[in-house]
Amino acid sequence: MYFTHFGLTQPPFKITPNTAFFYGGGNRGAVLDALIYALSQGEGIIKITGEVGSGKTMLCRMLATKLPLDIETIYLANPSISPEDVLHAIVFELQLPVPAGASRQEITHILHDYLLERHKQGKQVVVLVEEAQGMPLATLEEIRLLSNLETEQAKLLQIVLFGQPELNESLNLQSMRQLKERITHSFPLGPLTPEETKEYLSFRLRAAGYHGPDLFNPAVVNFIAKHAMGLTRRINIIADKTLLAAYSEGTHNITLKHAQAAVKDSEFGNLPGQFPWRMAATIVLSVITTLGLAYALKTYQPTPPASAPAVTPTASPQSPAANAVQPPQANNAANEKAKASPPLAPADILEARIAATPSWLDQQKPDALAIQLIGSNNPEMLKSYLHEISQSIEIDNVFVYRTIARGNPSFTIIYSNFASRREAAEALANLPAKIKQNRPILRTVKGIRAELGQK
Repeated sequence: MYFTHFGLTQPPFKITPNTAFFYGGGNRGAVLDALIYALSQGEGIIKITGEVGSGKTMLCRMLATKLPLDIETIYLANPSISPEDVLHAIVFELQLPVPAGASRQEITHILHDYLLERHKQGKQVVVLVEEAQGMPLATLEEIRLLSNLETEQAKLLQIVLFGQPELNESLNLQSMRQLKERITHSFPLGPLTPEETKEYLSFRLRAAGYHGPDLFNPAVVNFIAKHAMGLTRRINIIADKTLLAAYSEGTHNITLKHAQAAVKDSEFGNLPGQFPWRMAATIVLSVITTLGLAYALKTYQPTPPASAPAVTPTASPQSPAANAVQPPQANNAANEKAKASPPLAPADILEARIAATPSWLDQQKPDALAIQLIGSNNPEMLKSYLHEISQSIEIDNVFVYRTIARGNPSFTIIYSNFASRREAAEALANLPAKIKQNRPILRTVKGIRAELGQK
């Protein structure tokens, strides 16, 4: 919207991680270099911690792009993954052939043989785990056990944990001391200082094509730094809205007034020790208003004009169209249309998604990603599940295929059509909580084809 106004070629402050906008200041570049070095030396488990919005995901994306070609990366983005599913997720990502109904021990042997072969070739395998603070303790323990896969000289599987400070609290538990002892390097991502915030704002603008003088004066920079608390995501949100506020006034001169409007419009959490009085007042007022409106609607009985028959409204009283009398022809047409287009029956939606899957699968590249939502051998349950999730995600991007699970016929539901790995990871992270209860995981199309016996 404001790009041309400020001489920009693209959005400078998007909150989605774009490696072209990676800022190496604030110790981020040094941490990235240290990560690359530690992994190239064959270290075991490495930990990265930082507050929400401090740039952990950006660092993870940069690490994946900067690692040498002889280091293969596996990306685990689902924090609610169960201990039983960790091994399966890694094997699926590596596209290893696993017999139907294989036991955990058999899958571990398959993985171990693969890692040994990679080691003989002078190559490494690294697992990048995001949102590790949200993982069940049993899953973290399972990850520790996987780090035991090694030769006499080197680890066969290296692991990098990215998490919020709560991860440290979990690792300090007595039951997690074995995992904590395996962590060879820990890198904290601290907040940016006001000076680093100034450099960050300038860097992002230049990366987006800006060539003029500094847009943000010292007063505006200090204001943004204070209210963003040094967190890059908050800096991006405030800076974006600040530019928009200036653009709406048709000015290139960004003032404190614009930054104040941006902060006021942003919905950040309260600072430690603050009580949300304004929010509490808003909630109380909302409740009072709602109760008053409900009482008024309950007690209000409109009296129809004497010259016209009473009409019972069928929609919201705020809508003028709801109180209008429809002509018989319109009602008949609506009824006929409803008869011609009956709602999709539960059986139809399952069969429709199964029918759409082969065509979709043929059009995908092997490295394309999909989110495996659920698997079951109960068609009735899956029909209800599909109807339920169609309320929150695009059902046209949901596919179902028949497979064999533990020796029995089964169905697997996947959600796909993502343009990139980043988009798939973001979609996984943003799934509704009810869908996340089934511990969805990322899958590659190549892995799905292998499961189906396709090339």
